Amino acid sequence: MPTFLDQVVEHTERTLEKRKAAMPYERLAERLEPIPRGRPFSEALIDEGISLIAEMKRASPSRGPINPGAAVADIVRAYRDAAVSAISVLTEPHWFKGSLDDLVEARRTVDLPLLRKDFIVDPYQLLEARVAGADAVLLIVAALGRERLDDLMRGAHDLGLDCLVEVHDEDEVETAVEAGAEIIGINNRDLHSLEVDLETTFRLLPDIPAGTVVVAESGITERGHVRDLEDAGVDAILVGEALMSSGTPAEAARRLRD
Repeated sequence: MPTFLDQVVEHTERTLEKRKAAMPYERLAERLEPIPRGRPFSEALIDEGISLIAEMKRASPSRGPINPGAAVADIVRAYRDAAVSAISVLTEPHWFKGSLDDLVEARRTVDLPLLRKDFIVDPYQLLEARVAGADAVLLIVAALGRERLDDLMRGAHDLGLDCLVEVHDEDEVETAVEAGAEIIGINNRDLHSLEVDLETTFRLLPDIPAGTVVVAESGITERGHVRDLEDAGVDAILVGEALMSSGTPAEAARRLRD
C-alpha cells in the first residue's frame, strides 16, 4: 500500500503538470521581482533564545479539519502581534486546504519572513514560491532523494530562497548534511505512517554539525516541550496545530514562548 508521502508526492506531480500547462515557466518568470538583499528567513532563526515559526494551517491528514474557516490576514496579523520570528504558510490544497493565494495574502499583510510549506518536487514550485512572496521553501529529503535535493537547493539559491531541509531519520540527516543544508528541520512526524514522536529531535540532534540551524517540527504543544528543546540546543520550532486549534493563535504563541 502506498504511504501518505507516496500519495501526496504522486498527487503533487500530477496537479503540477496542469499548473505548468496553464502558466509556463517562462511566463511565470516574467513576474519575478529583483532578488531581495539579505536572508530574512535564516536570519530570523538565529536570534537570542528559541525562535518560533508559526504556521497558517487549516487542516491536516492526521487530524482532518483544524480551523477550516481561517482567514490568512487575521492569522498572520495575530502571529505578528505575538512577535513570532517567521510564518509558515501551507500551500498544499488537497490534504491541508491551503493555496498559493494564501501565501500571496500573507505577504500582502505582513513583513515577516515567510516559508512556503508544501511538497516541493520541481523547480517550477520554487519559482511559484518566489513570485508569491516566499523567503524560504521546505524541501523534504524523504520525498526527494539526494540528486533532486541538490538540484532544488541550487535552484532555490539562484532565486534567493532559503531552504528548510526536512529529515526524520539518521540516513536523511546524512543526506541533508552532505548536500550542504544550512537549516535542517527535524520532523517528529513520520510522513509514511503519520505517527509523532518528539524524541526524534533529541535522537537526531547529535548527528547535525555545529553551526547548522536546527528546527524542530511537529508534536510541540506546550511550554515544557519548548523549554526542553531549547535546552537541548534547538534553534527554532515550527508549530501549526497547537496554534491554529487554540481559538486565540496570538495568545497560544505567547504561551509557547513564555
